Amino acid sequence: MIAAVLSVAVLVGSGVVAGVLFAVALSVLPALFEMPADQYVHAHQLIGRRWDPTMPVIVLASTAADIVLAVVSPRGASWFAIAAVLLLGVSAVSHFCNVPINRGVKALDPAAIPADWQDPRPLWRRWHVLRTALALLASVANAMAVVSV
Repeated sequence: MIAAVLSVAVLVGSGVVAGVLFAVALSVLPALFEMPADQYVHAHQLIGRRWDPTMPVIVLASTAADIVLAVVSPRGASWFAIAAVLLLGVSAVSHFCNVPINRGVKALDPAAIPADWQDPRPLWRRWHVLRTALALLASVANAMAVVSV
């Protein structure tokens, strides 16, 4: 019974993570790239308010559930383990790459962008695309695990 509940949880969790990151890549990022620096900084500050702690909790809870399923599931265990590793990758990229950039943007005053400001959008996008790909692959791995159980 616990495996069935956790299987649904990892499908929903990894699906939400992949969906949110995909939506950001598909729609939010192109819009942010169209904005002048001051508007971008202001928009980034507004958009980022609700992500923490919601997304890290979903990613880490899904990872933990995948680890449990990798241990207790007689079939599909390797897929659950792969999904856990991929979700850990999402968390690592977020924590070590995107979050430091976010902190820098949050510290800026949109009305006083320094003349030597280095636009973080291209680098942020590269890291975001990586974690989006990892999240999509984790969602697929979880689906493979569930259909093989």
